[in-house]
Amino acid sequence: MLKLFNSLTRKKEIFRPREGKKVKMFVCGPTCYDFSHIGHARTYIVFDMISKYLRERGYDVFYLQNITDVDDKIIDRAIEKKVFWRDLNRKFEKEYLKDMKALNINSVTKYARATEHIKEIISQVKKLLEKGFAYQIPELPKGAKGEDEGNLHRLKDGIYYDISKFKDYGKLSKRTVLQAEDAVSRIDEAKEKRNKGDFCLWKFSKPGEPKWKSPFGWGRPGWHIEDTAITEKYFGSRYDIHGGAKDLIFPHHEAEIAQMEAISGKKPTVKYWLHTGFLTVRGQKMAKSRGNFVTIKDFLKTHSARILRFFVLKTHYRSPIDYSEKEIEQVKRQLERIDEFIDKIKNLKNTKRVKEVNLFSTSAYASVFEEALEDDFNTPKAIAIIFDLVNRGNSLIAQNKLTRADARNILEFLKKIDKVFNFIFWEKPKEKIPGNILKLVKEREKYRQQKKWQKADEVRKRIKEIGYWIKDTKEGPKIKKLS
Repeated sequence: MLKLFNSLTRKKEIFRPREGKKVKMFVCGPTCYDFSHIGHARTYIVFDMISKYLRERGYDVFYLQNITDVDDKIIDRAIEKKVFWRDLNRKFEKEYLKDMKALNINSVTKYARATEHIKEIISQVKKLLEKGFAYQIPELPKGAKGEDEGNLHRLKDGIYYDISKFKDYGKLSKRTVLQAEDAVSRIDEAKEKRNKGDFCLWKFSKPGEPKWKSPFGWGRPGWHIEDTAITEKYFGSRYDIHGGAKDLIFPHHEAEIAQMEAISGKKPTVKYWLHTGFLTVRGQKMAKSRGNFVTIKDFLKTHSARILRFFVLKTHYRSPIDYSEKEIEQVKRQLERIDEFIDKIKNLKNTKRVKEVNLFSTSAYASVFEEALEDDFNTPKAIAIIFDLVNRGNSLIAQNKLTRADARNILEFLKKIDKVFNFIFWEKPKEKIPGNILKLVKEREKYRQQKKWQKADEVRKRIKEIGYWIKDTKEGPKIKKLS
């Protein structure tokens, strides 16, 4: 029975979707103005795993992710680079999707751009104004409408949400309205706000900025309203899972709750809130503002994508991970152990009629694996099962007690696991072995034939230093690039 830790209630709850086996899951997507870093990748790898696990368990998952393609950061960066804001955004959206493909994150059902949902955003802002949860800065004279004032709307700031009007404000982050006073949202500049924590729903345009026509004046959407407009369109006012990094709990996810529950009058708008912990560097959150980030693109120049997937999933999704090259080297060694074991069982030559060993019995390893993931996606425990299996398998191979039938069962079990994890059987395009490596391999073979073992070992070390690994087989040396 699957249990999830719900950030709203602060406890583990049995997972029961609203509509039988149908699961509606939304995860906050990127703001596309720069390359995504591996801190972002952590969240998207986790929810890719969650989505794949749910599907393996027979759930019909609609995984929705937004793309923020209009925002202050995008506009400011476009001005800085002297390019059109949309060109900048589309460039980095394309880079983001390339990164996701490289990481084998392929479980998202739909990516939804904010600018393609302006109609839905305007509709939600109108409803919030009509219900008294929103106000305009400065206040319009009685009976006046935004468009009646011609160009005067340019002097105004925008439409804001009055957090004091929503009684449940702060229930996700466990903050009161007063505690929210010092928080500033990404586009909340107005000094005339009723409460310091009020956030922008619709920002009136300044000359040269992207803008759309609305009943309350030309402008663009606030950050928080994008997500509720998109989720309402595809899911309605209530759905099952909302995911994201823990730094989005306040004010972003808090604002989403305030918007949607005020519009619909129904609660909770999201049944289960799931949040990933930070990816840190020397204990500090990885962030572009701190300059301590590694982009996904740069990481993949020197490391395999499977390394990042394994690095992320070996830690529980709610716990922090501290990134270092030392940790990445350990991950490489652990993956090499798995690879070597799989090579052994794929090439098992045991033909002796030994007693069939039921290595994992599907009720031992498989059931413990499932039990781990059913407990709020306890991936560290699930991954420990893999290494228990590797250790037991290697022991049986050493004793010549592992049959080919056992080997087939192990491979099937690992393939089933990898439908969720995607770091065990990593399909990489065949790479051309560089000429200098082939030359060294030939030199080493010459020394081996002459039984000059020390010289052969020295060449092997040189090959490894360059980044390649040699395995000696009956058919000759096999060359593999180190991950």
